[in-house]
Amino acid sequence: MNSFAFADRSFAVNLKNKQMNRYVVIFGSVLGTILCANLFYMVNLCYTNPDFKSNDILGYAALVIVFSLTFFGIRNYRNKQLKGIISLGKAFKTGALIALLGSTVYVIVWLFYYYLFVPDFLDVYIPHALKEVPASDLAVKTKEMESLKEMYKNPLFVILITYSEVLPVGLVVAFISALVLKRKPNADTSRTN
Repeated sequence: MNSFAFADRSFAVNLKNKQMNRYVVIFGSVLGTILCANLFYMVNLCYTNPDFKSNDILGYAALVIVFSLTFFGIRNYRNKQLKGIISLGKAFKTGALIALLGSTVYVIVWLFYYYLFVPDFLDVYIPHALKEVPASDLAVKTKEMESLKEMYKNPLFVILITYSEVLPVGLVVAFISALVLKRKPNADTSRTN
């Protein structure tokens, strides 16, 4: 009798994981697509507009808005599959996986785009970045940019640098979303189930 109960419970856990994976794939793919659209837009802007000025605050605000899709992924999973109940851990796991998938799509696309279509990107980007630096910090920033250019010669560092651009923001948004969306079962609900 216990083996049947264990098998039944195991099946239910696997089914819930498959349902979670469905939401991770859907929302992570959409998130990755939006990140890639922004990537193409920004690289194109850098190549076509010599007066282009970056804005880190606006860039990170845009990332927060894009990664807010993790909130909707967690919420849909909680409401449609878990009857409105989700723990902080499960909510964060779902959000983190969505952020990881979206970031992975972004990293893979950037690798192909950089190595196949814009291998001279740093030669175009570095002058833009140095234009905005005050004269007092120019020597330090120039050295940082040369170091970045050297690191970009190794694909492993390209992957790590690219993940570090987006994934930390995604994980923070996933955690905040999990905090907002976590919901324990009510005493009334647990007695009727």
